[in-house]
This record gives sequence, structure tokens and C-alpha cells, in this order.
Amino acid sequence: MSGTDGRNGRGGRGGRDDGNGWDDGDSQGSGDGRNGWDGGDSRGSGDSRGDIERTFAAPAPVRGRGFAHTWWGRAWLKALEETALDGEPLTKGRRQARAGAVGAVSVRPGRITAVVQDRDGSAYRSDVLWQPLSEDEWDRFLDMAVDRAGHIAALLDREMPPHLVEDAAAAGVELLPGIGDLEPECGCEAWDHCAHSAALCYQMARLLDQDPFVLLLMRGRGERRLLDELQVRSVARASRTAGADGEAADAEAPAPEASGVPAEAAFAVRDSLPPLPAPPPLPGEPGQAPALDTDTDPAGGADADALEFLAADAAARALRMLSEALAPGHEHQPLETELTVHQDAVRLAAATSDTRLLARLASNTGRERAELDRAVQAWRYGGAAGLAVLEEEWTPEPEALTRAEAALHSAWEDDDRPRLLPLGGARWSLADTPAQLRYAPDGRWWPYRETPDGHWTPAGPPDQDPAAALAEVSAEG
Repeated sequence: MSGTDGRNGRGGRGGRDDGNGWDDGDSQGSGDGRNGWDGGDSRGSGDSRGDIERTFAAPAPVRGRGFAHTWWGRAWLKALEETALDGEPLTKGRRQARAGAVGAVSVRPGRITAVVQDRDGSAYRSDVLWQPLSEDEWDRFLDMAVDRAGHIAALLDREMPPHLVEDAAAAGVELLPGIGDLEPECGCEAWDHCAHSAALCYQMARLLDQDPFVLLLMRGRGERRLLDELQVRSVARASRTAGADGEAADAEAPAPEASGVPAEAAFAVRDSLPPLPAPPPLPGEPGQAPALDTDTDPAGGADADALEFLAADAAARALRMLSEALAPGHEHQPLETELTVHQDAVRLAAATSDTRLLARLASNTGRERAELDRAVQAWRYGGAAGLAVLEEEWTPEPEALTRAEAALHSAWEDDDRPRLLPLGGARWSLADTPAQLRYAPDGRWWPYRETPDGHWTPAGPPDQDPAAALAEVSAEG
């Protein structure tokens, strides 16, 4: 390929791709078309590079559509958007990705690669790097996955349940990228994320939506190798269990003697003692809440079902907090904001479908049931921040309002720009439709839809791109 800079094989300014996007020998086999990318999914053979590299053909241009609809796809974009120092390249990258300017995407351990074409016809090879998991991290992940077969079944259905990521984090393995994890390299020589690397990341989010194994490939394991290793570990674990059961049947082991070190002796040799052992593994799920429904009515009119629900919720929150506390880097994370009673009631309502409990939560917080349902929907899309957008009026400062209006202006090409009418504060309505955009203090846009009874309700998750947020309303309609 012409225009390479000789340092890392990236295309220089004005370089053209050769139809495959680069000339360094990356393999691109034919695909089976099941992922909706024009049959360009390359898996390769088991005895070659195929299982550690997949190539996806460039899709046709797609206008007016968000890039990620799954929670893990949005987590990928969040890592990009929170890392980039300048929002303008992200806006340009979204436009290029929508316009079909991203060529075939190659996914390998630690790297994704594509050629991105500018409007003037110049093309640049762009790479995004992400550190693969170490062998030790893969060992911990595989051990965890063998214990929980449901996680692998979900992956085979092209789903990534939140509990898989949470259980992996509890085992010390971070599956999703965080701030600063996605490192760009581009032939345009930008030192930060440019429009080309941003366009590649937005295209990657679509791939992740369709197949989370693509994420695991970038972390270092192809689908075939991962499933083979899981099968080997499952067989080995079953053999060990059978052997242990046989030995236990032959003879009962004597009870171990009590052991320990007096506190005074331990303190005296505190500088020479070995380090403390690792904490015990976390349980796979919260403990079972006690059953409080007995033949005797509780004193004072207490509601046994409500108490059981609160106990189960407390156990689930305790397990989550413990998992987060033991995760690497937890000490650098910001403290969790304490919820108000009003917010916590909505959080509890989002965790149950019991109509009686929902009616009590609505009544005790001064809400109508329909009002609580709207609050729950806002909570599920964005937690306390989503609830604030629904229930609180916010008038941005002039500088913030200027940024919002500039984002609205740049989100669409002139011939595609919808007619948005300002409603005051931080809200805009789409003319002649029951659609609305709300701008939040964190810079994200929330899609809203008017219900037949005249109330506005959240229509989708927030997005940094107002065009993508508005597309959620159109998709729902």
C-alpha cells in the first residue's frame, strides 16, 4: 500500500487501500453471512490464523440509526467517548461510519483494523489497540465459566448477560474496556482519537451487538479455542470430582486439629510473616431470603412478602458491593452516591413485578401507579441520572446551551436535519411528531415519546449523539 510511514505499517496521508484495506498479508476468508454484514465474516481453519483473526466486510451506509443497542455495545462506546479529549472527531467519526466510509474490519487479539475513507477520497489505515488478557486472567475466567454453564450458553446465543461480566470481575478479570483502554493508531498521525479511529470504534460497536465472541477474540481467545478449553476443563473437573467421591467412600477422614498462632507471637514477627492469603471466592449468587410466611400473623401488621423482598434486595446489593470492593482498581473508583428515599423506592420498583408491592411503593412515595411506571422506565435506562431527566427541570447555563445547540446542528447533514423546536430549558421537540429530545447536564441526549394520555416517557437509553438518541424514538414508533 502506498503512503506507509515505515514505523508500524499504517497508511500515510492520502494513501489508498487495495481492496482488502491493507497489504500486510491479513487473511480474509469467505463468511457464512449469519451476522448480517454481507457474508464477510471470516473464521478461518483451526490449524491456521483463522481462529485468532476474523474479518468483517464493510456494511452498506446506514442513516438515522444508533450504533449500539446492547448494554455491552454501549459500554464499548462509553469507553471511547469518555477517553477522547475532543468531541469533534467523535462527531465526524459517527458521520463516516453512517456513510459507509469504514472498510472491512479485521479483529485480532489486542487490535482491530480497518481502512477509513474521507470525503475527498483519501484513505487511512486506522487501528485501535486494547491489551489482551494474560494467561493467568484467562485461567481464572475459564475456571469461573466452567462453574457456571449458563454463561457459555448465553454466549452461544450471542448474548452477554451482566452476571457474566460481574462474575468475571469478581474473579479479577475485566471483560469490558474502561477509560483509556482503547488506544488509537492512525495513518493520519493524530496523537489522540481521530475521526478515523472513532469511525472504526462505532463500527466495532455494531459487530459487538451481533456477536460478543468478537469482544473475547480481541481479549485473546477465538471462539473455537475458547469452547475447546472449556470442554477440556469440564471433563477434567468431572474426573476429579468422581475420584474424590470414591476416596471419601473408602474411609472417613479424621477431623483436622485446630491450628493458629497466638496474637502476641504473630505481632512479634510481623515483619517476617508471609503475606495474608487471598480472600475466599465470592458466592455465585446472593443467599436465599428467609421465608416469613407462617401460620401466625406478624405483630403490628407487618407485610411478610414486603420484608422478604427487602431481605432479598439487601443480599443482592451486598454481593454486588463486595464484588466491586474486591475488583482490581476499586480504590480508584468514585464513591457511590447515596440514594434518596424517593430514588430508592424507584430502584426497588424496578426490581419487582409484584403488583401489590408496586402499589405500596407508589402510594408511600406520593405517586400514581402510572407515574411510578414512567419513573421505573427512566431508572432502567439510566439510574438516578435518568430519573432526574424525567422529573427535574434543568435550565443550562448559556455556555452549555451553546454546546447543545452546536451538537444539534452538527449531528445531521443539511439535507437530513429534522425540524427541532426549542421548548425552553434543555428540551427540543420534533415538529409534527410525539418525539422529544432532552439534554442532560452530563452532555448526553435522552429520547422521549408522548403517550396517548399526554405524558412524556423515556423511549430509549441516552446517547452522546442527538441523532442516535432521536433514532431510538423512531425505532420504537
